[in-house]
Amino acid sequence: MNLGKVRAGFFIILAMTLNFGFFYGDMDSMVHHHKFELFAAIVVNLIATTLKLGDRTQMGSVLLATSLVADIQLIAAATIWTIAEYNGGMDAGMIGIIISLSGGALLANITSVILYIGDTIKSKR
Repeated sequence: MNLGKVRAGFFIILAMTLNFGFFYGDMDSMVHHHKFELFAAIVVNLIATTLKLGDRTQMGSVLLATSLVADIQLIAAATIWTIAEYNGGMDAGMIGIIISLSGGALLANITSVILYIGDTIKSKR
């Protein structure tokens, strides 16, 4: 068993599930979307991104690109949330933007997991 692959797979899948946990819920209310869950998704996505930095293969490049997309979208969601909170609070438009950015990051994470599984199935012992 390759512990490096186990660690990378763990963080890739954890990033996706945390992102899904934040994304899932009513689109009109922030009651179902907690700021600490978004923060955890950002931290785990950044960890997954750093674990992908050492891979010099073509698949590694694509996996890194999907992680960077997810990082940027989640950080943008947190930035917009912070700006909205300090400029008078949330409205439906801001909530929609935050959840939409999280959904884009979720799609990038799902792509990353599918590619990771495909690469794992394709690899030979």
